Amino acid sequence: MSTREGKAWPATGQFWWHGDEPDDPAAYPLHAVVFDLDALSELDLDGHRVVYNAAFASLGLDLQWSVGRYQRLMALPDERQRVAAELRKRCVGTECDVLVKLLVDEICAAKDMMFEEMILDAGLTPRPGLVDLVMDAFVAHIPVSVVTTGRRSWAEPLVRQLVGEGLVESVVTADDVSGPNLFAHALAELGVAPHDALAVAGSPAALRSANAAGVATVLIDADAGRGRAAAAVRAGYNGTGDALRLANCRRLHARWWDQHSPSAA
Repeated sequence: MSTREGKAWPATGQFWWHGDEPDDPAAYPLHAVVFDLDALSELDLDGHRVVYNAAFASLGLDLQWSVGRYQRLMALPDERQRVAAELRKRCVGTECDVLVKLLVDEICAAKDMMFEEMILDAGLTPRPGLVDLVMDAFVAHIPVSVVTTGRRSWAEPLVRQLVGEGLVESVVTADDVSGPNLFAHALAELGVAPHDALAVAGSPAALRSANAAGVATVLIDADAGRGRAAAAVRAGYNGTGDALRLANCRRLHARWWDQHSPSAA
């Protein structure tokens, strides 16, 4: 057996570039895992949606978002756009646009004011299998960071609530840096280069942010299609014979960089 650029040339004539292999974790060691907060729990459906419903009620509006309705509205990337779309659906007449603009501001202000007070009591739970992965990393001395566009005042205690005390090395929030730079900031805090980390994103927007930071990324999104710029797209952490545990993360990370490193071009 001969070698080329450190790759094995098997005697069978089936070369390494003919398939998905090699995905040897030793070739591309994993030194950190960075989670998007939305990848820890169903924050949109069980958090933001619930608080919006409370905000509607506080303003005397006959409006409640069901899970199904909010899932459809999530096709719109911005919360203000979701509120405006809902109001326009219910609003008729020439005064509609003026009324919508006024109500969007009022509703979003009420929701923001109530969010921090309500989110820690909303009963959010970790996605099944998440804690197993975090514990794997902790035992292996691989630091874990969490990033979010939210505020530290509620995000940090929520992370502790979801995964436990002392298991997360750092939490990077909007108080530290703007959204597009969250993953890069987390890596800088951990002292880890992008190619040595794996990101776990909970939304396409977080996937784009992680990709911009140069990090191989797993997308946790039950409704996401294939073909996205991710090392893997999964509905969740659990799976029959295919749970997202540390060993699987190492393989996905190694495979991504084997296919995307300069020598693979």
